[in-house]
Amino acid sequence: MGTDDFGTAAAPVQVGADQPRYLTDYSPQDKPWDVHRAQTQRVEGVYRDTVYDGLAGRLHDCSGFLGFAWVDDSVTGELRLRLRTARFCRVRHCPVCQWRRSLMWQARFLKALPAIEAAYPTARWLFLTLTVRNCAITDLRRTLRSMNEAWHRLVKRPEFAGNVQGWVRTTEVTRGRDDSAHPHFHCLLMVKPGYFAGKNYVTQSRWTDLWRECARLDYQPIVDIRTVKARRGAPGETPLRQAVAEALKYAVKPSDMEGHWLIELTKQVHRLRFLATGGVLRNVLREFEESEQDLLLADENGEGGDPVLIFNWRRDIRRYVERR
Repeated sequence: MGTDDFGTAAAPVQVGADQPRYLTDYSPQDKPWDVHRAQTQRVEGVYRDTVYDGLAGRLHDCSGFLGFAWVDDSVTGELRLRLRTARFCRVRHCPVCQWRRSLMWQARFLKALPAIEAAYPTARWLFLTLTVRNCAITDLRRTLRSMNEAWHRLVKRPEFAGNVQGWVRTTEVTRGRDDSAHPHFHCLLMVKPGYFAGKNYVTQSRWTDLWRECARLDYQPIVDIRTVKARRGAPGETPLRQAVAEALKYAVKPSDMEGHWLIELTKQVHRLRFLATGGVLRNVLREFEESEQDLLLADENGEGGDPVLIFNWRRDIRRYVERR
């Protein structure tokens, strides 16, 4: 699952009886819990006393406590903390739930990957990013629908249909400096081994033309296409793992979730899908299935025991503190 899901057990912290012990004292690798929960508290404040006050209430109660058990790492033999219980609000723009959802999708894909690679051992992978010009945040819904229609046209084009065996597409929306919205698609494409040979190869400029034509744009959009390959400084990570993490990351950066922009974004994307799959990868992520247990990211290879360490969220200091 990666370091976001398991934290290396730290040496016991020497503190006085009245001194609090934090989650990161036991497991420094679990610092993301503090980071994302603080972001959720901030988003709660944005929603409070607005038309989305009900969402603020759900965010307030999200991941208010975390229960961990000690488990043996099957690789290193070390004891590590593993999340055993928590309550999640599952609000779309909750930073904690968005983070856990991203990890859930990554875990599902990587679990399915061995069977995919066994069935298509010579397949290659591409990472495609499709953009359009920024739009007013109030025009985001129309723009996203137009982009989705363009995608449906793109997958029918010979350059796509004749080469791509399966695909995963996610939508990301970032905030412009002028409070505009920048919607774009991240696409992981599994292509036939012959893609790079002769007439089958599609150049970057051709991908750009295809997207411009399918999106019916009167300008040349920015389109990036690259072969999936390892980045420097990432030992132990396979190229495909890196691409999966990039494709299935957050839909909206928590740092962009501010004020009226977030309020309008929430209205604009209500009930819109930000994840889609197709071809031999259709439903590999089971994107319509999401339960609290899924967000716990239960490990089928080791159930561990009942929670032995409980941490409560302290709103005043924005950290998880051990319950005594």
